[in-house]
Amino acid sequence: MADTFPPDLLDAQLRLHRARAEYEAFCRTLPWSVVPTKGWPGEVHPHTGVVTGGRADSPGYTEEQLMENARWRELVRELSIQVSTHPYWATLEGPARVEARMALKHHTETVPATAESAR
Repeated sequence: MADTFPPDLLDAQLRLHRARAEYEAFCRTLPWSVVPTKGWPGEVHPHTGVVTGGRADSPGYTEEQLMENARWRELVRELSIQVSTHPYWATLEGPARVEARMALKHHTETVPATAESAR
């Protein structure tokens, strides 16, 4: 079935996977709160003395981080729309459409990253 996907749909799905992965990596670099927020202490386990939970104060996002977050969210949204509204899906019905959507999502797991497909 993967051989029947239009090249532009395969390309859009690959770009979506990559954009989502890069956005998630970016999000891991951000403070835990969008706005400055006071943290709280963790709890000390009574038998081991290990401290669990708690958070340090969050400085909140900088203006640059807010803009970069919005840029990534918009890119992922646009690519999601491009993939989900592609005319190819109208050629399938019912279970065949569901199976094809799942196959497309997993198709890119086997595609090696190349300079051309990373555009």
